[in-house]
Amino acid sequence: MDQLKRQAAARALDEVRDGMQLGLGTGSTAKHFVELLGERVAAGLKVIGVPTSEATRADAQRCGVPLTTLDDIDRLDITVDGADEIDPQLNLIKGGGGALLREKIVAAASDRMIVIADDTKWVPTLGRFPLPVEVIPFGLGATRRAIEKAFAECGVSGQMAVRKAKDGHVFVTDGGHWIVDAQLGRIADPASLAQALSAIPGVVEHGLFIGLASSAVLAGGEGIRVIERR
Repeated sequence: MDQLKRQAAARALDEVRDGMQLGLGTGSTAKHFVELLGERVAAGLKVIGVPTSEATRADAQRCGVPLTTLDDIDRLDITVDGADEIDPQLNLIKGGGGALLREKIVAAASDRMIVIADDTKWVPTLGRFPLPVEVIPFGLGATRRAIEKAFAECGVSGQMAVRKAKDGHVFVTDGGHWIVDAQLGRIADPASLAQALSAIPGVVEHGLFIGLASSAVLAGGEGIRVIERR
């Protein structure tokens, strides 16, 4: 599986040209891209990157990839990032690594978003992977009730749980927020659900990425498949 992720990352690297400004995703597949990009930089490629998490920042610095911020540049050529699920319309669920807020900011500031994944992430309908909802800790009970109401109005339901870190304490994002993971099973209308969640006070961001991905690079046992958004 790790080899498939690296193959997808290598294919996305073919789209990178000298002088580009890149968004650098978070997660195990994106980490492969950063490592391969570092090899190209060492060989003379001139690029600059914006990391989507502190973990990616550390990886990029280790690999020698020059970094900047969206305060210093106004647009990115390409963001390359992974996904937890990808549907045929290239809608995504992201946030399994906890970086969904910064990932969405960087993706939205990019001319193109290339999603790289192994082909197990390709699904007919989103929802099998738990949907992350990033929330402010204050007033969490009220926020959860509003989320439940939004789920009901959008025809979905499922168990919600505050994400825990490996040490058993509440997982805290790079922005200082918490994440509620919702086991929904199937999301028939992800665009409507995304809109409903975004309207809730206390919800900082959610893991539904609608209309952001330009293409997906999927690596499987039969090779690489590239899907472009229609």
